[in-house]
Amino acid sequence: MYDYIKGLLVETTPTQAIVEAGGIGYKLEISLQTFTDIQNLKEVKLYIYYYVKEDIAMWYGFASKEERFMFTLLINVNGIGPNTARMILSSLSTDELKAAIVSDDVSKIKAVKGIGLKTAQKLIIELKDKVSKGADSSTLPLGPAAKSPVGEEALGALIMLGFKKQDSEKVIGEILRQNPSASVEQIIKLALKRL
Repeated sequence: MYDYIKGLLVETTPTQAIVEAGGIGYKLEISLQTFTDIQNLKEVKLYIYYYVKEDIAMWYGFASKEERFMFTLLINVNGIGPNTARMILSSLSTDELKAAIVSDDVSKIKAVKGIGLKTAQKLIIELKDKVSKGADSSTLPLGPAAKSPVGEEALGALIMLGFKKQDSEKVIGEILRQNPSASVEQIIKLALKRL
């Protein structure tokens, strides 16, 4: 199977990256964590995971092997699909997630959108031993706002992650009022914590 793709970063959003390699443009689903790591690069090397289920086939890209490792662990927990795993990795850095699992911090994992108490507990029980043996990453944020290019990009990312437009716009507006110079990833990280 494929391990990574290396090429020109043609386009990137907080949820997707298009990498051109060998004259072919590959669309990869990414987490906010990976977006933060690659957004200012011209050439990238992304570790990939090819997800196939029934009529769905998608490529997921990760800036580090550790993040991909955590993604594969997460999607093997019953009840956690690739989009939920990406949401977790967009809300918590790899290090934060590992620390939460090892320390039985159910509330930190439960704070991620779409993760309930039972799923958080199951995730910790199933992954604690595996995580204790190794992995690492970065930190994620939350929320988009209104009529600025940064706010609009953050809003689009939050909508793609499954948040309601109206709720997202409100939170982004609040974030931009408090921090007008916030970057797209800062807005998304802060919004994820508030939504």
